[in-house]
Parts: sequence; structure tokens; C-alpha cells
Amino acid sequence: MLPRAAALVLLAALPLQANDPVIARAGDKDVTASQIKPYLGEVTQAQRDALLQNPAALSRAVRSVLLQQQLLAEAKASDWDKKPDTKALLDRVRDAALAESFLESVTAVPADYPSDAEISALYESRKDTLRLPRQFRLAQIFISSSEDPAKAKSEADSLAATIKTGDFAALAKAHSDEPRSAANGGDIGWLTEDSIQPAIREALAGAAKNTTIGPVALGDGFYFVKILDLKEPRTATLEEVRPQLAAALRQERAALNRQAYLERLQAKSPVTINEIALPGLISTGTTP
Repeated sequence: MLPRAAALVLLAALPLQANDPVIARAGDKDVTASQIKPYLGEVTQAQRDALLQNPAALSRAVRSVLLQQQLLAEAKASDWDKKPDTKALLDRVRDAALAESFLESVTAVPADYPSDAEISALYESRKDTLRLPRQFRLAQIFISSSEDPAKAKSEADSLAATIKTGDFAALAKAHSDEPRSAANGGDIGWLTEDSIQPAIREALAGAAKNTTIGPVALGDGFYFVKILDLKEPRTATLEEVRPQLAAALRQERAALNRQAYLERLQAKSPVTINEIALPGLISTGTTP
């Protein structure tokens, strides 16, 4: 499957130089946003934020969409869509998509659902499970050992002698081999405790704000880490989890709506299965 979400984010991130900007060129043909958008799906805000930070992944996504279009053109040029087996397959895919689209339409959840009261009630019922882990705002200095391990070890040892009394941000800009965080004085933002590398997490255990640890040796090099700020574990506030709770209620209501509609449909046209003949559908040599 194509990374459709990533491609959609790329389109959203592009500066609009025209109503239909050119975002790629395939061979000698320009490809505009409107030519790719029909292939793309929806993305969450979290996906959008993450993908906007990764231009390489976004570029790969659009390349995948373009490759699919090229493959489709090849298939049509060879009349692949006119083969009886292909026609039958396309009919089944179309019928399934049509039925699913109709079902989504007739079981759609009202736009004003859930109410504030329903969200609050769900929050109270789940409050004990809505714990946020300890969070750290960290800065790092990374010394890569991929090219010369001995040199990296020597540099890390030298840095260890000054890191705790020196200006961490300035040292990060001067020494870190990770350019994005180095440009920000080593700042890598907020991380939950369970998302931090185990060896670094262990070194941070019990440490207070402004503590610097390192060097910590990992497979790719040496890390110095400073705690810029931290938040202790706590229960999330209603406002922090309101979007997730609303989404959960809407998903639950949509599932109930689908189930109820399908049950009514089955009641209108009851189905009886010939259990004796049923195994013949999958017997060896049976053709559809």
C-alpha cells in the first residue's frame, strides 16, 4: 500500500504558488496537486506534525503515488483492464467499495456528537487510566562513532571533563554530530520516559532539572544529555484528552450504528445457508 497520509501532508506543506501548484515532474510532464490529491486519504494532526519534520519521507510518499500512476498507465497500455479475470476483480472491488461507502453514509455519526456532558462522563469513568508518564525536556550532544570509534571515544572523554561546568548549548552547537538538535543548542524537546533509550533512561533515573549525564555509549556513538525541564507522572486533564475521548465515543457510536443497520437489513431479508453444499465452495479444483 502507498503511504497516502504522508503524501497528503506534503501537499498541505507546500507553499501555494498557484491555485494548482506543480509539485513534481514525471519524465517530461509536470504533476500538479490536483492530479495527486484524489489518491490521498485523511491524516491526523499528529501525523501531519510528524511528517512535516521529515521531508525525505514526504518526498518518498509522493514518488510512490507517481510510481503507482506510471504502473497504472502501463497496465492500461497493455489492455490489462480488458482481461476477463481483471474485469471480474474490478467489479468485486467496485461493489465492495460502493457498499462500504453507502454503509458509512447511512450510519454516519452526527457532527454534534458527543456532547460536552458525554465527554466529561467518559473522562470521569476512565480517569484512573489516563495517567501521563514522567516527561523530560532534554538537550543532547551526540558524538558519532561510525567512522572512527577511537577518535569518538577520545572526543567524548575530553568533552566529559568540561560538560558539567560549561555552556551546554554552546558545546552542543560546536561538537554535536546531530545537526538538527545542534542548531537548537542540543534541545530535542519533550520526551516521555518510556520513549527514551533504556541506557539513557537508567542514567536519568532520579536526576533533577539541569542535571547533565554522560557520556553514555550506545551502538552509534556517545551521548551527553541535559535535563532542561521535567514533569512528574500525573493524571491528564480533561482538556488534554478531550479530542481522544471524543474520537473514542464517535468510533463507538459508529460501530453501534453499523451493527444496528446491518441487523435491520438482515431482518428484512433473512439468509438461509445450505450447510451440506457449503464445503463445495472451497473444494480442490472448484472454480468460481
